[in-house]
Amino acid sequence: MKRLYSIGIYLASFIIKIVALFNSKLKQGVIGRKSTFSKLKHVVKSKDRTFWFHCASLGEYEQGLPVFQALKAKHPNYKVVISFFSPSGYEVRKNTEIADVVVYLPLDTPANAKRFLDLVNPDYILFVKYEIWPNFLHEIKKRDLNAILISAVFRKNQAFFKWYGGYMKSALFGFQHIFTQEENSKALLQQINYNSVSVSGDTRFDRVSNQLKTDNSVSFIEAFKNDNLCVVFGSSWPEDDKLYMDFINSHKHPNLKFIIAPHNIKSSYVASLKSQLNVKTICYSELNENENLADYNVFILDTIGYLSKVYSYADIAYVGGGAGTTGLHNILEPAVFGIPILIGKNYEKFPEAKTLIELGGVTSVSSASLFNATLNTLITDANSRKKQGDITKSYIDSNTGAVLKIMNYLNL
Repeated sequence: MKRLYSIGIYLASFIIKIVALFNSKLKQGVIGRKSTFSKLKHVVKSKDRTFWFHCASLGEYEQGLPVFQALKAKHPNYKVVISFFSPSGYEVRKNTEIADVVVYLPLDTPANAKRFLDLVNPDYILFVKYEIWPNFLHEIKKRDLNAILISAVFRKNQAFFKWYGGYMKSALFGFQHIFTQEENSKALLQQINYNSVSVSGDTRFDRVSNQLKTDNSVSFIEAFKNDNLCVVFGSSWPEDDKLYMDFINSHKHPNLKFIIAPHNIKSSYVASLKSQLNVKTICYSELNENENLADYNVFILDTIGYLSKVYSYADIAYVGGGAGTTGLHNILEPAVFGIPILIGKNYEKFPEAKTLIELGGVTSVSSASLFNATLNTLITDANSRKKQGDITKSYIDSNTGAVLKIMNYLNL
């Protein structure tokens, strides 16, 4: 099985290089991986004490960040290597201040695993959530390195729990300990006799809770909102736009403000979005110091890096991705500010959404008419807004603490 897996990786490498000629995202990864070993050799020296943190993409990075920060704060003299598999993580966080060097993870071949570990020689390794690379993990186990997996989620249909998944299953034992988000994942691991496992919860709760400790003020948003009721549409896709566009154009509520933070901020998409609005609209890219933002009804946030702060100005939030099949975006970011949240109909793979719907803090809407009715109620009924907002805030508060559990285990 090991040989078949490695042959498959080599074949995948060849195919990726061909497809990358026609796919810009894949091309970024192919080019980026060529410089991984030279970057490591330049930054990490044999005498260095080193942490290696690995994330698939941006979401996993944000999930692991509070643990990374806690370890870095406790051991400021350690060098930090952060690796990504996906360009969407690497390109956004390649200059993160927490790391001494950020690289693409080489493809999971035995030779790459040995060379990578020779160069990094990590004192401690943290993988986040889904990242199980068998050749790397077998080499980690062979060297008896300290490695843990945090915020892990497992499902019974994964190869680890099937009769044919022996090689993948054995890779899990490269981790000295696995922290899962919930009990079901722990039970699945124990069924295959992996017993060095504990439930810590999801580090994303700690991540968003830390947002309350930062300065969330955004001057241009403050000028735009101007003490009016404000609805924020976060990480919206075209399918989400179809739900709310009619409401923005035809509602009868005076002084109501809307902030749209589209997932796609390409100028062509933003122009198309703006053309569908028949109310006074301004984009971040159009800002100038003489503009009276209070005169506008809609603000399109066609930039990155502000959304987590902008949610602090929301009285109601709609989180995108659930109206279509692209995947629901992070509902915990607005929840920490204690506001009611609306989402689309596709949320089954997101346990926090299912739980908050059951608790009453989040409402799933499947059509524009249902969206209109739900939002109208929240706008006109301050008690409903407060009740649902209290539920979302309480949910965040009751689920923090994963970082402390992990740090107590590490005892570094």
